[in-house]
Amino acid sequence: MINKFKPDIVILDPINAFVIGQNQSEVKTMLLRLVDFLKMKQVTAFFTSLNASGDNMELTDVYISSLIDTWLLLRDIEIGGERNRGLYVLKSRGMAHSNQIREFRLTNQGIELLDVYVGAEGVLTGSARLSQEAKDDAEQLLRQQEIGRKRYGLERKREVMEAQIIALRSGFEAEESDALKVIGIEKQGMNVSIKTK
Repeated sequence: MINKFKPDIVILDPINAFVIGQNQSEVKTMLLRLVDFLKMKQVTAFFTSLNASGDNMELTDVYISSLIDTWLLLRDIEIGGERNRGLYVLKSRGMAHSNQIREFRLTNQGIELLDVYVGAEGVLTGSARLSQEAKDDAEQLLRQQEIGRKRYGLERKREVMEAQIIALRSGFEAEESDALKVIGIEKQGMNVSIKTK
């Protein structure tokens, strides 16, 4: 079918459905041959595996970790009476990747990854994340308002100071003018008295 259809990607969902009883080694051999065949044909393989709740999420029924290049782990995150979905890269051969759990939502436009939100209590998801984001936004608004208030206060003080400087300069100039007139009159009086002697 692959040779005839020539797909770009093949999805097996879930691979642990092939496991019946104690046939894990046969299933692993079949998957290994399939992965090799798909790599040879340059076809991307996408396998899913379902784990029962409480099981070690990092183990599969057929132990295929050595077969795959990138392993994404999806898990439920239960916090504050809600269950949200988380995704993280368990391994990705030959490439750098994040070690953070990312919350994701299934939307009409597809899967939406949400930014990691790390708070004092750890990674926040769902309504806890929304509540913390709203609280942070309110605190940011208060900080911006406080900065604006301080800037306004400084500007008012600057205006008052500049008005006082103008008033002082004007008063000084008036006193200087009066003093220069008196000095001028005094000098003339001294010149007249020197000439008469």
